[in-house]
Amino acid sequence: MERISLAPDLSLSRIVYGMWRLGDVDDTSPKTVQAKIEACLEQGITTMDQADIYGGYMAEEIMGAGLTQSIKDQIEVVTKCDILIPAGRYSDVPGKYYDTSRDHILASVDHSLRLMGIDKIDVLLIHRPDPLMDHHETGAALDEVVASGKVRSVGVSNFKLHDWTLLQSAMKSKLVTNQIEVSLTAHDALTNGDLAYLQERAIPPMAWSPLGGGALMTQDTPLTAVMDEVANANSVDRAAVAVAWLLAHPAKILPVMGTNNLNRIKGFSDALTVDMSRTTWFKLYEAALGHEVA
Repeated sequence: MERISLAPDLSLSRIVYGMWRLGDVDDTSPKTVQAKIEACLEQGITTMDQADIYGGYMAEEIMGAGLTQSIKDQIEVVTKCDILIPAGRYSDVPGKYYDTSRDHILASVDHSLRLMGIDKIDVLLIHRPDPLMDHHETGAALDEVVASGKVRSVGVSNFKLHDWTLLQSAMKSKLVTNQIEVSLTAHDALTNGDLAYLQERAIPPMAWSPLGGGALMTQDTPLTAVMDEVANANSVDRAAVAVAWLLAHPAKILPVMGTNNLNRIKGFSDALTVDMSRTTWFKLYEAALGHEVA
């Protein structure tokens, strides 16, 4: 499994296991969580993607219960903060909102460390752009958690380039990634500047929902018909084709794969075997667009 460097002392596995659905099953036992992580590790997938809000603020704790010391020594943990909803420890908040204040960021880091039973977060992301963000306060708070040793690196999620530059302008630490939606069904980032901005600066992006929220696996469309052609030619499934399409992009995209199906987890690395030539890539892209490229 290829590794992608985000900082001089930090690299992530090219494919990332996303845990936003970790609590959406009947069996959330430590043994089951361990089986999912071990299936990733067997393929060289060492990076686990979390967020405080996942599972109604329960996914981090579910993951933590399944982390043995051996597993902790082998993985990198990405997690996020700033979204509040009336659930879990925030059940008393009046409605959904964002909080990028220093107090909330520091408290979120401590909650995440405690719930996952780890002593350091490898990458902390601000989950959503906050219209009320004081970039000086937020930037200083992110610098503070890095300086404290509780967080190795920081980044963002769902930020536009103006959100990125605003926050970065008030920071000493470098933002190391932007986790954005990119897939065959959500490909605007290829042409709206989101990927170009990161690629120019050699900042590897993470891609959430690389299977289009599951639509690429469950629906039959002209696009999925082309995906099936490529999948059959490579003896893989649609998921491997969708991920291989992202891996072929020169921005060094890290797809975040979210599923609770153990067999699908074991097949994550099938994407590495797909012959994704330039002509195949554009054939898929044109099917996604619904027309020829100009």
